[in-house]
Parts: sequence; structure tokens; C-alpha cells
Amino acid sequence: FSALESLFPIYEAPLFCIVKRLGHAGDRPMIGDKVTVHYTGRLLNRKKFDCTHDRKEPFSFNVGKGQVLKAWDVGVSSMERGEVAVFLCKPEYAYGVAGNPDKIPPNSAVVFEIELLDFHAESLTNDGGILRRIKVKGEGFSNPNEGAKVHVHLEGSCGGRLFDCRDVSFVVGEAEDKGVPFGVDRAMDQMQKGECCLLYLQSKYAFGSEGKAEFKIGPNKDVEYEVTLKDFQRAKECWEMDLNEKLQLAAEVKIKGNQYFKAGRHFQAVIQYQRIVSWLEMECSAKPEEQKRIQDFLLKSHLNLALCYLRMKEPSHVVENCNKVIELDEHNEKALYRRGKARLLRNEFSLAMTDFQQVLQKNTSNRAARAQIAICQNKIKEHHEQDKRIYANMFQKFAEQDAKTGKRKKRKSGVKGEISLKRRRRSQECSS
Repeated sequence: FSALESLFPIYEAPLFCIVKRLGHAGDRPMIGDKVTVHYTGRLLNRKKFDCTHDRKEPFSFNVGKGQVLKAWDVGVSSMERGEVAVFLCKPEYAYGVAGNPDKIPPNSAVVFEIELLDFHAESLTNDGGILRRIKVKGEGFSNPNEGAKVHVHLEGSCGGRLFDCRDVSFVVGEAEDKGVPFGVDRAMDQMQKGECCLLYLQSKYAFGSEGKAEFKIGPNKDVEYEVTLKDFQRAKECWEMDLNEKLQLAAEVKIKGNQYFKAGRHFQAVIQYQRIVSWLEMECSAKPEEQKRIQDFLLKSHLNLALCYLRMKEPSHVVENCNKVIELDEHNEKALYRRGKARLLRNEFSLAMTDFQQVLQKNTSNRAARAQIAICQNKIKEHHEQDKRIYANMFQKFAEQDAKTGKRKKRKSGVKGEISLKRRRRSQECSS
């Protein structure tokens, strides 16, 4: 502190750093990385106003995202894993002119001692299949949307080997048409113009089980891409289009979705069908022919989404989309059948059988539904037999426990009887 106090009157930079302990040489946090730190915050008079050590819990945040003080965003990005550093922060990089009520006086410089415990890339998906680290921050706040035309520079590598290096343009949602992995496509809506980032793609977001012969990538290989978004042109938003535009685009997008589905690219097909739903689900028209087209697009899109999710083994989404169809067409045979299949996947055997029975009421010659009813009956029977075995074992254990408890009680009562008999004999001896 004495060293910092002597520096404070003379240094002009808004942030000054003294390294107390060197970290592990190598990587440093990039913009967007999730970092975990321990810290202690003090005023220049040495008064402590915050400390994670006191709470016995470290603090995490995404660096460079404006989630914390500017001093932290700038300072932590300069640290290495394991490093401990002391930062002297002028008000403009700390709590500003206002300060922080009850803790930081107005226009105060503060000192933070920070230990960088760990950091890792930002996950763009719930399963961690797409990780991103930002090398160069983009400009502005606008991002490409579904259907936007983007111009990017790509450098793809696998196991340290560069296999792809090019400038390429594609439509967001249709990147694979240009040999660009699905994971790169999905990262576009998180990027700004001029941004350069590293994307770490698990195989299912890269080239999957098929691999990519063109790039000499084998099946089930994880890959890394460095992506620079050079420019983009956003697609029209829903509210920017009239009904005729939406219906015309829906017809084009439906064809694209069907092509992806036939090729087994279910993720990509889902994107196209969802675009149609987002455009038309809140639309209505006074003209009967337009209203019929709207309902027809919605019904087919939800049916196709249900089929995609069924192939992707995501039964909850199947049920959700089938329910949307049934709202439009109460006795839709395909929706009832696909919902039954999804419920079977969720082990909801009785509900699944009800759906298949409704299919037969609609179409008595549907052999697939009849076969599924037989499967449901067998599953229900197996489930009941399993329950019987579980309850039989449970009752047997209870009986064994009761028997053991009874034996213990008998032993205790026997011991108590012997003690009381001895006491009676002693009392008789004393009285005689």
C-alpha cells in the first residue's frame, strides 16, 4: 500500500498494476471467456469494502462484456491463470463520480487484489458443443439474423492441421450449402461486424459421423475455426414484411427445409421450418384463401418439425409441435401417430396407446398404429410385472425386518423377566 500511495499522485493512467505472484505462462483470457477470481477491494485508507475470501466463495463473470467494473475487464484480461495482481483504479475505471452508497465515497480511487483462479471459453449451446473465444471485438450492437447474408473469412484446423482457409459468403441457416459447418452457422447471430473469434466445435456441430472427405476430415472429429465476420446484410424481420412477402418466402423456405430433411440434416431442416412458424403463427387474414394458406403452412411446418425432432430423439419438442397441429386439425392422423411415438419414447405407455387408438378410429387400415398398440400393451404388461417384483421384494424385506424386530423384543422381554424374577427372590430372602 505504501508503494501504491507514493505512485498515486504521480501516475496518470486510469489503471495501474503490480504483479504480486506470477501465473502459469501461456494463455490469457479473451473477450467473452468466463473467468473465476478471488478478490479483495479496499479504499486508499486501507479500509476493506468487499472480499470473496470472507464469503468463502469465488466470483465468476464473462470478461470484456461490461458485466463488471471497467478496471476488471481491462485488468483481468492481462492476467495469466494463477496470477495475483494488485490494481490501483482511478474513479473513471471504478465507481465513478457517484461512488457506491455506504461503501465507496464519491470520486474515489480504489485498490483491488485479484487472483485469477481459472478461465474457459464461452459456451454458445447448452451442451457445450460450440465454444467461443473472441480475439478481436466487433463494432456496433447489430448481429446477423436467420436469413442474413454474411461475408466471412474462415480458417479451419483439426489436430493442428489447417484444412480450410478462404473467404466465403453464405446465408445464415444455409451455411452447409457452402461446406461451412453447422456450428459456424449457429455462431453468426452472436457476432458483430469486424469480430474475429475462435470456435471450438464438437463433431456433431462440425462434420458429424460422416466426416468431410474434401477436407480429409474423418468421422466424429472435433474441429477449430477462426472466423472473421467481414460484413453482413440482415434479412427482413417479421414486422418488416407484409403477408404476401411472408407467404412467398414460406414457400421457398419450405422447399429448402424439405431438401435438408431428405439429406438427413435435421438440425438445418428445423431452422427452416421454425422460420415459417415465426412468420405466420400470429398472422390472420380476412381473405379465406389466404387464411387457408397460412393454416396449411403452419400445419405442415409443425408436422415436419415433429418428424425432425422424432428423428433427433427429442420427444418433448415432438409432443409440443403435434399439439399445435391438433389445435388446427383435431383428428390429424400424422400428428396423433407422431405424438404417440414421442410418448412411447417418454415411457408414457397409456397416453401413447390412446393416441394410436385415435389413429385407428380415423383410419382402421393403419397397420403401423396397430403394431404400436401391441408394443404399448407389452410395455404396460412389462411395467406391471416389474412393479409386482419390486413390491414383492419390498414386502419381503419389511417382513424380514419385522421378524428381526420381534426377535429383539423377545430377547429384551426375556432379559427383563429374568431381572424381575431375581428381584422378587431377593426381596423374599430379605423379608424371611
